[in-house]
Amino acid sequence: MHVPVAIIGAGPSGSLLAWILRQRGIESIVFENRSREYVEGRIRAGVMEQNAVDLMIRAGIGERLQKESMYQRGVEIGINNSHHFLDFEKLIGIGVTVYGQSEVTKDLLGGLANERHNVLYETPVTKIEDHHSDKVKVTYEENGVAKQLTADFVLGADGYHGASRKSVPDGGIVMHEKTYPLGWLGIMVKAPQSKPVAFFTFHDRGFALLSMRTPEIQRLYLQVANDENLNEWSDDRIWDELDTRMGTPGWELIRGEIFQKDLAPLRSFFCESQRYGNMFLVGDAAHVVPPTGAKGLNSAFADVSVLSAGLIQHYTEDDSTILDNFSDLAVARNVQTQRFSGANTAKYHIFPGTNSFDRKMQQAELEYLVTDETAQISYAKQHTGLPFAHWPEL
Repeated sequence: MHVPVAIIGAGPSGSLLAWILRQRGIESIVFENRSREYVEGRIRAGVMEQNAVDLMIRAGIGERLQKESMYQRGVEIGINNSHHFLDFEKLIGIGVTVYGQSEVTKDLLGGLANERHNVLYETPVTKIEDHHSDKVKVTYEENGVAKQLTADFVLGADGYHGASRKSVPDGGIVMHEKTYPLGWLGIMVKAPQSKPVAFFTFHDRGFALLSMRTPEIQRLYLQVANDENLNEWSDDRIWDELDTRMGTPGWELIRGEIFQKDLAPLRSFFCESQRYGNMFLVGDAAHVVPPTGAKGLNSAFADVSVLSAGLIQHYTEDDSTILDNFSDLAVARNVQTQRFSGANTAKYHIFPGTNSFDRKMQQAELEYLVTDETAQISYAKQHTGLPFAHWPEL
């Protein structure tokens, strides 16, 4: 069997590309290692830049997003227990949207299912060969049976540990990576909102973050060691530490039922090229950022916006200009996203080995941010997202 586009990974980037191509009559097949229930249930970031929201709406898959999402006009910053609101709406005329990545995935996979699109769940891809051919060879396992197809193009959207990037021979793509000596203890909580916007906190004991998924479900984080033992963190200990790092006179963090705990190590990673032959890499297969900047989903959608525009141009106009420029455009944007996410991580976290001078300089930088409008405008532009280089014609 031969298909125009083989997509590896049914997460947001893979399913969005399949959806957009389907709207233009371009055939694709999606391979997913896990079950649909697993993919839809993965807890990930919940902040969408306006460009990502607009892409879903333009693609005709944003109806529930528009009804159920929460718009936030800015962020709040805590500096050793003092609170400061940055009004992005007032500064640059735009904020961000809260809509869980799991909800994005449900919308996309539900839309594909309703149109009976060929998404093969629990079907791992085991090998990709002949990347430089116009018939890239994909070997996969369906119901325990090894099968094979060829494609004009392969899209690797299968995450950091997926088969797509691993299929590139050594030296085929230059990669850059940094592992941070800290992690995030995350909790999901049934509780009303303590603040109307996300709250980023710098404290001498470490970073903390208050964010939300819905008006009734909150997502909170504490900076911990990257090898922290979650069994040592009782619910009361977590709440007490959040109060210590976030609290201020006249404001109370609303407690609730903690129904999920997890530990996430922090990593920065990106490929210097997002193309190898006729295979393209998008999302976490090509780049990973610390969650401090909430850029993971948005960067993946930026990739898909350009790649889908290129594939549509290739198949409808017999013109590969955008496709040939995809990697340069995607990497240029992602390097800037890496810079912001890394800087944001350094801004708020207490790193091992730092001293009182380092912490005073961090505090001074944040105090400058919350008092200088020029600094706030720059921060707001980066926080709300860089533009997409191309938009698909839909």
